[in-house]
Amino acid sequence: MSNSTIGGLFCGLMLLLMFLRVPIAVAMLLAGGVGYVTLAGFTPFLATLKTGPFFVLSNESFTVIPLFLLMGFLASRAGISRALFAGANAFVGHLRGGLCMAAIGGCALFGAICGSSLATAATMSQVALPEMRRYGYGGALSTGTLAAGGTLGILIPPSIPLIVYAILAEQNIAKLFLAAFLPGVLATLGYMAAIAVTVRLDPKAGPAGPRSTWPQRARAALGLIPASLLFLLVLGGIYSGVFTPTEAAAFGALGTAVIALFKPGIRRADFTRSLLETAAATAMIFMILIGAEVFNSFMALSGLPQALAEGIAGSGLSPMTVMILILLVYLVLGCLMDSLSMILLTIPIFFPVVMELDYGLTEEQTAIWFGIIALIVVEVGLITPPVGMNVFVINKLAEGVPMRETFRGVLPFLLSDAVRVALLLLFPVLGYGLVDWIGI
Repeated sequence: MSNSTIGGLFCGLMLLLMFLRVPIAVAMLLAGGVGYVTLAGFTPFLATLKTGPFFVLSNESFTVIPLFLLMGFLASRAGISRALFAGANAFVGHLRGGLCMAAIGGCALFGAICGSSLATAATMSQVALPEMRRYGYGGALSTGTLAAGGTLGILIPPSIPLIVYAILAEQNIAKLFLAAFLPGVLATLGYMAAIAVTVRLDPKAGPAGPRSTWPQRARAALGLIPASLLFLLVLGGIYSGVFTPTEAAAFGALGTAVIALFKPGIRRADFTRSLLETAAATAMIFMILIGAEVFNSFMALSGLPQALAEGIAGSGLSPMTVMILILLVYLVLGCLMDSLSMILLTIPIFFPVVMELDYGLTEEQTAIWFGIIALIVVEVGLITPPVGMNVFVINKLAEGVPMRETFRGVLPFLLSDAVRVALLLLFPVLGYGLVDWIGI
């Protein structure tokens, strides 16, 4: 049996373990470790285990992960998510489906200071769901909106999966953040359009709320100032050249802590809880990083990625067909794992394949475009039936709403995502054009 065949068998074993609900990090460690021992023996595996995880976790670039996580947890407890929703609601809440549009806008704005899909979805649902219920919004539209809106957390910069992609693909983090802006805006507008069409077809799903007065809108706009300052501090510092991404994350976390200190009702226990949640989330992510390192070392030893790249190059398939097949794999994997795990597992396999194909772009343009479009499809996988992690999180928070209602609610947003992916495939400039235009 060839090494690449053994690689394929252990890939199947890993997916089977994930399907059986074995933790993702453990599934990658088991499949990668046993596979490595099968090919090279136990002593070489111990040598790899001794050095590989250390070099991964000692990478300075990964320090941005706990810093951005802390920033998101502190922002949630400081009431910034509530202020973002209130600000958006003041301007669009009087429209049919306006509360859902405000939730999408709030998710996009909160994603600019959070970087996590599940955190964005869970935080915004605690703010928006009670209001939607108070005004008689349908369960399907309410929960579908929040599940889809949460996916903006990993697309709107800063994005933790995008940071990991940049490190794996050896690309500039700042350029990828910039490239994600336009697709993020398209996603936000597309979701709002999906809501508008849904409430036009079924007005009872999202009745109009009261119109805010201009003084009320002015007060709501003032509530957006803290989030705007954080956004300018982090991304403005990066693109002005004042901060590196790591330094910007540190200043962002510090700035969020300062804002939280001046918020009424914030207690010492809230800061302690934010630190503990950051530590727990960081430990989970780093454990997945270790599992991915072991599994990817096994993949490199098996030669499966190289064999796959050579097989595709000689298959006669067009580059665009290959890209579509890769995106379909992401949709399937979205039923089994979270976004970060998908990026860690697939990029070492798919990235060399994509870079070997000719899309009429430079190497950097191809890498940026693929990173953005892969992230978008990973995001779509989080709300794709029959399993979508965001859907389950929101449905658990929305007591009394059947799961089938939530899945029905995400269908308009999946259609919007399909249109957006098609646009990015047909017009790759949407994925990298902002970087070329600004020229960083």
